[in-house]
Amino acid sequence: MTEIHTPRLVLRRWDDDDLVPMADINADPQVMHWIGDGSVLDGDGTAEAIERWEEEWDEEGFGVFAVELLGSGELAGAVGLSVPEFLPEVLPAVEITWRLGRQFWGQGYASEAAQATLEFALQDRGLDRVIGIVRAGDEASENVLRKLGMVPERETVHPVYGFPLHVHSIDLTEFQA
Repeated sequence: MTEIHTPRLVLRRWDDDDLVPMADINADPQVMHWIGDGSVLDGDGTAEAIERWEEEWDEEGFGVFAVELLGSGELAGAVGLSVPEFLPEVLPAVEITWRLGRQFWGQGYASEAAQATLEFALQDRGLDRVIGIVRAGDEASENVLRKLGMVPERETVHPVYGFPLHVHSIDLTEFQA
């Protein structure tokens, strides 16, 4: 089982106890504002998302982790790697992604988890490049990408929803562990 420890977090695979707290995170309109079309997810939608994330682990050897606070064991959200099939123009690519509950914002957890995930991608899984895709205007996520050392690569438009997207990237030669 793949598990990553950072100073404050545990990144691990999903278990049944994660469904309710992740559904609570996905039900928050502020959390979901920059994700997809901005719609919240209910319990069934969250269960389907976790199932997709777990399938990607089985198929690709990477996926989206559950992010747990090391001290309390509380689920803070999700961070991980995914193939961005919704945006064919960037394929083949692997995207880093995250989603944390609002009470965990502004404390550096997203950057900490994303940095550990990027190291996992480039050092453990042997990927030579990782991208980050953010909706234009999502300054908090842009800031995390900058902290990871990612640089702007292109601007495009979401093929379904029509809003502008910024694609950032980093490759193994640029990565500073």
